[in-house]
Amino acid sequence: MDAFIRFTNQSQGRDRLFRATQHACMLLRYLLESRAGKEAVVTKLKRLESSVSTGRKWFRLGNVVHAIQATEQSIQVTDLVPRFCLTLANLNRVVYYICDTVLWVQSVGLTSGVNRERWQVWATRHYYYFLLLSLARDLYEILLQMERVARDRAKREKSSRDPPGYSVVTEDTDWLQSFLLLLFRSLKRHPPLLLDTVKNLCDILIPLNHLGIYKSNLGVVGLGGLVSSLAGLITIVYPQLKLKTH
Repeated sequence: MDAFIRFTNQSQGRDRLFRATQHACMLLRYLLESRAGKEAVVTKLKRLESSVSTGRKWFRLGNVVHAIQATEQSIQVTDLVPRFCLTLANLNRVVYYICDTVLWVQSVGLTSGVNRERWQVWATRHYYYFLLLSLARDLYEILLQMERVARDRAKREKSSRDPPGYSVVTEDTDWLQSFLLLLFRSLKRHPPLLLDTVKNLCDILIPLNHLGIYKSNLGVVGLGGLVSSLAGLITIVYPQLKLKTH
């Protein structure tokens, strides 16, 4: 089992690289489609995008085992909110990969009794739920970080010469600017949280578009997928930047 998990971890890196290529093709195709004389390039980009998408399905075949292991690990998280969000998120990810495997089996012709449209909707829906719950966990972690930053700032100001009552929430006359400043300082202090939040925000554009909840053009989806894939690659190359569970 451990050897299989290590293999799927390596496949995740390849999948991220292929995914970045796929969405880069999508973004370039969107930028070139409206230009005259670029029909041949657009056609080549479509073919490359399709080929890369097919290749990614092979890398994802074993991910259901990795998602099951992640679910088991999330149950052990001590903090109640992350434990709830991560456990439900990973359960949805397990269902997503099961649906994805069924779609792959149908696409290679191993079975003909699969309603592709229905399974595609199920896969997209559970992927959407996974991202929503992951973002809920990110939001909780951001609020904790903001609370710590505000507390540390208050302690420093208490021992300094600043007048009483001065705090991070009143250092700007505009409360929105104060909030954004606190958010910026919190995320700057915790780069893994910033990367995870950006990745999930960009990823959720894809199921939002496919489910018709929020329609985006090809360029927005391609850019979001590209940014998300690069963020994922960073966490694989530099594991210390992956958001840890406690």
